[in-house]
Amino acid sequence: MQRPDVKAFFDEPSNTFSYVVSDPATRRAAVIDSVLDYDAASGRTRHDSADAIVAWVRGHGLTVDWVIDTHVHADHLSAAPYIQQQLGGRLGIGEHIRTVQTTFGKLFNASTEFARDGSQFDHLFTDGETYRVGEIEAVAIHTPGHTPACMTHVIGDAAFVGDTLFMPDYGTARCDFPGGDAATLYRSIQKIYALPEATRIFLCHDYKAPGRDEYVYETTVGEEKRGNLHVRDGIAEADFVQMRTARDATLAMPKLILPSVQINMRAGHKPPPDDNGVSYLKIPLDAL
Repeated sequence: MQRPDVKAFFDEPSNTFSYVVSDPATRRAAVIDSVLDYDAASGRTRHDSADAIVAWVRGHGLTVDWVIDTHVHADHLSAAPYIQQQLGGRLGIGEHIRTVQTTFGKLFNASTEFARDGSQFDHLFTDGETYRVGEIEAVAIHTPGHTPACMTHVIGDAAFVGDTLFMPDYGTARCDFPGGDAATLYRSIQKIYALPEATRIFLCHDYKAPGRDEYVYETTVGEEKRGNLHVRDGIAEADFVQMRTARDATLAMPKLILPSVQINMRAGHKPPPDDNGVSYLKIPLDAL
């Protein structure tokens, strides 16, 4: 199986891993799940995390063809437009972004300027769609459950699973956001588990499970199948749904969900500015 080079970048404030995935033969690359730094107290954004990616790509002579978000993140703002501005490439996300845009367009009472058709992105991946990073074959797999638009991108022997799975000692993604569903997540994970056991899995987040001192971001399909805390060989769908539903009921909303979704459903762009030239985010009260 083809083996891309994978460079991880960690944003500790949001516990997010971003990746540059490249073909060593052609030096073509994809950037996956980039982070726009955001200070909630001041409402200011910065590009420190994205600039680290830009510098690494330029320093290694890579050409970016794709800037991909695995889903509409609820815990960090996407830096995809900035990455594209600096490095080129096409902005991509799963085609079910339309469902997320419709749901959250209503929640935020977005005006008619906000298109619900995914047109803010350059490309909408469909389930099973194949593409390439350089000469390395890639496939996009629809893996909903955490959100309706979640995609796993398998690039050579590397699978980028977004929030669907965490390290085996931490388990799986929550399913209580609008459009989430625990049974759907269980079935999506089975799609990932059907990949070759040696497939490398790269995670979007890590939170250091109890007893572990370091952040980690890479595991394998085999390790997840044998040891995932929530979904491993022998765990039935009904048991997972019962566990996941009970666990989700105890979780608070991510602290950046309201700013993140408003930005990310627009492909990382800010809402249109008001007549004073300033962009504003909405905070719906008592709605989530």
